[in-house]
Amino acid sequence: MLTVLRRLLLGTRYSWQGLRAGWRTQAALRYEFCFSLVAVPLALWLGRSSVERALLIGSWLLVIVVELINSAIETAVDRIGSELHELSGRAKDLGSAAVFCSIVLAATIWLLLCLDFWTR
Repeated sequence: MLTVLRRLLLGTRYSWQGLRAGWRTQAALRYEFCFSLVAVPLALWLGRSSVERALLIGSWLLVIVVELINSAIETAVDRIGSELHELSGRAKDLGSAAVFCSIVLAATIWLLLCLDFWTR
């Protein structure tokens, strides 16, 4: 039991370290976290049901998750070397495309639910 608890505590500590590192080094992540300060209360107000609130908040949290993964990819690629390489550039571009797609998804969900809110 102590081993399970120890692993849980260490995993939580490493996760917080990752969030702090992302906050310190990634401007886009800071913007997305700051936007969350507006988006989450707005989602709680706009959502008529728990499902709508979960969609609004969850879609934005997905953007943050994908941004963290993109940052991890960029960090690993940068660790390998600073010289330009086609595959390194492609990896970074694919990570960026994933962030873009998650933002489009979140914007679509927000737009559809906001349109529904305003036409009630």
